[in-house]
Amino acid sequence: MKFIGTKEIETERLILRKLTINDAEEAYNNWCSSYNVSKYVMWSKHENVEVTKKLYEVWEKEYEDLTTFRWIVELKDTHELIGTIDVASKRFLPFGTCEIGYCYGEKFWGKGYGTEALKAVIKYLFEECDAEVIYADFMKNNPGSGKVMAKSGMTFEGYLRGRVLDKDGFRNDLGMYSI
Repeated sequence: MKFIGTKEIETERLILRKLTINDAEEAYNNWCSSYNVSKYVMWSKHENVEVTKKLYEVWEKEYEDLTTFRWIVELKDTHELIGTIDVASKRFLPFGTCEIGYCYGEKFWGKGYGTEALKAVIKYLFEECDAEVIYADFMKNNPGSGKVMAKSGMTFEGYLRGRVLDKDGFRNDLGMYSI
C-alpha cells in the first residue's frame, strides 16, 4: 500500500479535505455535541467546544504522518461541514487493509452524503493508495450506516455478536462490510 496521506477529494456535492482546528466549532455544533450521533460510535458526545478543539489540534498534527487518512466533509454549495470520514485504525495498513469510520450530523442523514463520501474514499484508497481490502462496521441498532456501506458497493460479511456496549449499556452486535 502507498502511504501518501490525505488528499483533497471532490465529488458531485462534497469536498473531502484535511480538517483544521478552525473547523472545531462548526464540527462541535453540527455533530460532535449530539447524543443522537454519538450513540452509534465508540466516542461520547463532546461536552463543550474545547474538547473538539483539543481533538482537532491533535488530528491536524497527525497529517504529518502519511499513514493518516482523515477527511472533514463539507457541502460544496454552502461549505457547511457535515461530518468526518477516515481510516479509523492503522493496525492492518501494512497489509493493505483499511478500516473505514465515518460520522455525520443527524440533519444530514438520509440525503446520500455518507454514500457519496464513502464511494470517493474507497476509490481513492484503491486507485491511488493501492489498498487491497477496505472494511467497515456498524452497530446493529444503526442499520442506516450499514445501508451506506451496501450502497457503496461493499459486501455484508456478517455480525460479530455482542461485540460492544452501546451508550445505553446494552450489548450490541457489529455488522461487518468489506470490499
